[in-house]
Amino acid sequence: MKKTFTFCFIAISLSSFLAQQQIGNSNMEEWVNIGAATEEPTNWNGFKTASGGLSAFASQQVFRSTAIRSGASGMYCARIFSKSIIGIVANGTLTLGRINMGSSTVTDISANYNISLTNDPNFSEALTSMPDSIVFWAKYTAASNQEARIHAITHDAFDVHDPIDVASSPHVISTAAYNFSPNTAWVRHSVPFTSFIQPPLPPLPTPAYILVTFATNAIAGGGAANDEVLIDDIQLIYNSSVGITEANSNIPFANYSTENGLLIKESNQNYHIFNLSGQLLKSGLDSELNGLKLNSGVYILKSNSRTEKIFVP
Repeated sequence: MKKTFTFCFIAISLSSFLAQQQIGNSNMEEWVNIGAATEEPTNWNGFKTASGGLSAFASQQVFRSTAIRSGASGMYCARIFSKSIIGIVANGTLTLGRINMGSSTVTDISANYNISLTNDPNFSEALTSMPDSIVFWAKYTAASNQEARIHAITHDAFDVHDPIDVASSPHVISTAAYNFSPNTAWVRHSVPFTSFIQPPLPPLPTPAYILVTFATNAIAGGGAANDEVLIDDIQLIYNSSVGITEANSNIPFANYSTENGLLIKESNQNYHIFNLSGQLLKSGLDSELNGLKLNSGVYILKSNSRTEKIFVP
């Protein structure tokens, strides 16, 4: 589908606002062909804009929905859902690239994949800064043993495939992959980007792109008909935007576990916990903060001498 814009900007800083690139139509407010079988969110693509030998058989598996959560940034979200076609489950898929439908064997990744077409702005998303993580809100309806999936890939000027194939691998910079379980309520998910080769994240090449894909099931052809994911308010997070430098040591002085919460390894100092919007959440000595449970996301822990980025799954 035709894109009406490439980016929007968001301001995040401790002391002032700094513009950072965001994905176009990340809040799912803009749509094309509303009410038609080709209805899709602007800047995003589903099966109705697919390529490949089986694209003529593509079904509509994305709709505009008003079933938003309380506090959402707009009036709409995207609803993607799976469908059974001649006994074969087609996962609901929404991507910044283009879906290729080349085989009736759903696990054939040489023929069935999403592709970032870097010469076509309708099926690619240019990237100007390296994000640290991607945040989104989702509500997932499926059997309890199923998992939906997000996969984000940053890459250079190559038409990268998702799933990543041998030809694409040398061109991938970082990935953010995450499977999530069904939930009857809206849930905020935060997924860090990790270097595809080895840490830390390498510098961003020029030009660069980001390919993001949501699917109703982590396994191709998995799940059942009418599994559904509602998606809204996607955000790229940039640690540099909070105005805090990284720790001056490669040895972390704090970590976080789901079971035990926050653990600070250095003692007798005052610490401050910020979110990536620059909001101070809590301050205190290590004895007061150890064991603190945090919501999923990325946080900055700062003392007088050290700064640490904390990832909470």
